[in-house]
Amino acid sequence: MHYLLIYDLADDYLDRRAAFREAHLSLAWQTADRGEILLAGALADPSDQAYLLFQGDSPAAAKAFAKADPYVVNGLVKRWRVRQWNSVVGQGCANPVRP
Repeated sequence: MHYLLIYDLADDYLDRRAAFREAHLSLAWQTADRGEILLAGALADPSDQAYLLFQGDSPAAAKAFAKADPYVVNGLVKRWRVRQWNSVVGQGCANPVRP
């Protein structure tokens, strides 16, 4: 199954992220190396949200990541939530549906 961890970023996210970026990216790459994160990154223009795509049997890994993420802990993320994503088309989709 796929899960999206959705971050709503603080207004001053770009100004403050440098202090926490190395720790955030280290955690993200460790999580990706375990096969839990497939893709992750922030939206641009404006940088007001970020999306992290997780795979697993439950949303537990995504929730644990958010609770440990230096961006969340230090207030660069105003709000976060995890949503199940029913991916149906494309390589690696969780629930292939073909006509």
